[in-house]
Amino acid sequence: MSRIGAEEPLLTEEPNDAVEEESADATKDGEGDPPDRLAEVEAERDKIKDQLLRTAADFDNFRKRAKRDVEDAAARSREEILRELLPIIDNLERAVAAAENATDPKSVAEGVTMVLKQFEDVGNRIGIERVKSVGERFDPQIHDAVQQMESAEHESGTIVSEVLPGYSLRGRLVRPSMVVVARPPAGQSAPPPPPDEDTEEEEEEEEGN
Repeated sequence: MSRIGAEEPLLTEEPNDAVEEESADATKDGEGDPPDRLAEVEAERDKIKDQLLRTAADFDNFRKRAKRDVEDAAARSREEILRELLPIIDNLERAVAAAENATDPKSVAEGVTMVLKQFEDVGNRIGIERVKSVGERFDPQIHDAVQQMESAEHESGTIVSEVLPGYSLRGRLVRPSMVVVARPPAGQSAPPPPPDEDTEEEEEEEEGN
């Protein structure tokens, strides 16, 4: 009988040892991954934090610079107005000095009138406007009523006199004008207000329909 089956070589343990060595090497390699990944995350965190700090610093510098620019612009605007008003002040001082030795009151009045005219010219250049009052309808947004006066000659609510003028600077009200407003005499009712233009147009449309 043949003994071929009995002479088959036995398997050795070397392959198993090689697999274990590969597993050990893989384990060692894997053990290094978590610390490396953590270092990368920390580095990215530090980078983002630095960027945020720089952005915050830049914004703070921008805010301070913008505030300083606004303050400088306001200061320059005041300087320009003062520069325009200084000649008027100089002329007023000259008028006062001249009035001390003047013998003709009329000449003093003429000098003051010229200074007032100079103020009006300067005001027009820098945007100062006097609030219209006498003869106008009372407007609480630009007028301040200090008194009411009975008048049959003026419509109720009309300004009949001005106590103190009002002024606006470049369209912005600086001081309302203090005025006296007309009211109906005692026992006389106020006339109805004039009809609104829109109301008249609506009534005409309704009549046409």
